[in-house]
Amino acid sequence: MRRPAMKTLVVAAAAGGLLSLGMVPASAASADTTVTVTYPVTGSTHIKAIGSTVSLGPGTLTSTLDLNTSAVSATLSLPAATGSFKELGFIPVTATTQFIQDGTATGTADLSTNTVTVTSQTTLQITKLSVAGLPIPVGRDCETRTPATIAVSSQAGFSVLGGGNLAGTYTIPTFSHCGLATLLINLTIPGSGNTITLTLGAATLG
Repeated sequence: MRRPAMKTLVVAAAAGGLLSLGMVPASAASADTTVTVTYPVTGSTHIKAIGSTVSLGPGTLTSTLDLNTSAVSATLSLPAATGSFKELGFIPVTATTQFIQDGTATGTADLSTNTVTVTSQTTLQITKLSVAGLPIPVGRDCETRTPATIAVSSQAGFSVLGGGNLAGTYTIPTFSHCGLATLLINLTIPGSGNTITLTLGAATLG
């Protein structure tokens, strides 16, 4: 089942570091034990094709780590994001996009280095579009033909309890079911080299 989420996506599996920090007893790791943490999240994504950076959040990232296998599952919850750019260099365009996480993001955490890498499958849905201040109907099913694969990893300075940055790149597939706006959208937004950064706040256990 698809869930609203952004890129993205993503993890806080570094929660696994709680084991190495002694916050989870070593004896617990021998059982089928998991640890779940929740982080407040803000961030941004840069859409290369239009040269625009869109703010993300505030939202939450909930991650569960299997202490036996180091496997991670995560769910990112973010509100719809709105960004603006100029088509052809002078026509103002504003679009509101919802990131829909297809299933749960999965990955691994390295407890010895306190690092994490996670990948999510995320459909991008455009819910509102205006060109030169005029609303353009896009319907209810204006979304990428296939999910975007968004992989993120912990960055330098990341702290298990204090949070930090998760970052990665992704490709935006072409869109469909956007009515008369389909051609405009596909000439403007899809492509590779897009970046995403999620900034996690302090973790909460449970």
